[in-house]
Amino acid sequence: MMSIRLLASRWLLLLGLMAMSAAAFATDSVPEPADYRLSDYRGPTPSTLKGATTIAAGALHQLMQTKPVLVIDVLPQPPRPANLPATTLWRPPTRLDIPGSIWLANTGYGQLAAEIENYFRNGLERLTLGDKDRALVFYCEAECWMSWNAAKRAISYGYRHVYWFAGGMRDWEAAGYPALPNLPIPLK
Repeated sequence: MMSIRLLASRWLLLLGLMAMSAAAFATDSVPEPADYRLSDYRGPTPSTLKGATTIAAGALHQLMQTKPVLVIDVLPQPPRPANLPATTLWRPPTRLDIPGSIWLANTGYGQLAAEIENYFRNGLERLTLGDKDRALVFYCEAECWMSWNAAKRAISYGYRHVYWFAGGMRDWEAAGYPALPNLPIPLK
C-alpha cells in the first residue's frame, strides 16, 4: 500500500508537470507568421516579433522614465454608425491611453489602404524627425494583432529600435499605471 506522503508527492509532481506543459504551450502555441496578420485581429498573439523587443508594462514604464521613446497606440477609431442620421451629433467613445502616447488610429491592419499607409509612414517620419534610431513602442489592446502588425511595418520602414507592448492597455492598467483620454492624430 502506497503511503499518503508518496501519493501526495507524485500528485504534486504531476500537477507541476502539467502546469509547465500548459505554460510552454501557451507561450509557443501561436507561431510568428512571416507576413502581416490580415484578419481575426483579436486573439492570441505570438510572444515575439522578429526585429523588435517585446516589452511588459513595468519595463515600458521604466523605459519611459529613462529614455526618449515614442509610445504609439494603433487601435482603430470607431466609425460613425452608418444608420445614424446626418443631423445627429455623434461623439466617438473616449479612448483611455498611456499618458504621453500618440494615437495613430487604424494603422495596425494587415493590409493598409494607400492613404492610411502614407498617414502611418509620414506620421512616424514627422514624430521621429526622420531618426530611424528613435525608440518606438507600439500597442493597442491585449491579444490584438494590430500592434504586432504596426511594429512589424515600422521595422520594414527601417526603424531599428522597435518595441512591441503586447499586453496593451489591459496590462498597463492592471499594473496600476494611469490612463488618460486621448484623441487620434487627424488623418489630414
